[in-house]
Amino acid sequence: LAPATGPAGGYGEPPHGGRPASSGRPPSSGRPRGGGSNRGGGTKRTTTLVAGVVGVLVVIAGAFFLLNDGGGKKDEGTKPSPSPTVSSEPKLPPGVKCSGDACTGKDPEVMGCGGDLVTTGATAVVGTAAVEVRYSKVCGAAWARVTQAAQGDEVQVNAGGANEQRATVGTPGATAAYTAMVAVDSAADATACATLASGTQGCTK
Repeated sequence: LAPATGPAGGYGEPPHGGRPASSGRPPSSGRPRGGGSNRGGGTKRTTTLVAGVVGVLVVIAGAFFLLNDGGGKKDEGTKPSPSPTVSSEPKLPPGVKCSGDACTGKDPEVMGCGGDLVTTGATAVVGTAAVEVRYSKVCGAAWARVTQAAQGDEVQVNAGGANEQRATVGTPGATAAYTAMVAVDSAADATACATLASGTQGCTK
């Protein structure tokens, strides 16, 4: 028998009213393939970011520990050098303006080292004049003074040959003169000398 022909079952005709047969693939839902895997990738990226932040925090904490603890251990047993303080300077009485080296070259009366704060050390007679060492313990300084002198007479003080200070009787009719100060530990550290206008010289011992 010859096969039936016609629109219902003929060979070469597409079934189902002329629509092509399904290829076996499910209909597209409109969503991109692999959507589930994208969500998983986002989770992995978040986890990686959190882990990175934690790692950075750990590194910072370690560095802080080393700087504040490890550095301290490295310096254990090392005594810091004492820093100079104002308290190391002697406390001066009212009116006294210098002490020690700060008095060298300064006028004892102007700096408040004279008056009741001064004592007389060694003395000597040179011609008709008298020369003496003047010493202020508070100021830690000494100077020389000549009395019964005449115009042109000179007086000087030195401490072991250092910081020599001189003064001259320069005013007509004046009979005394004194030098600026030199820093000393005691009156015995200073020597006073006089050189008269006549050429006569002499020093304390």
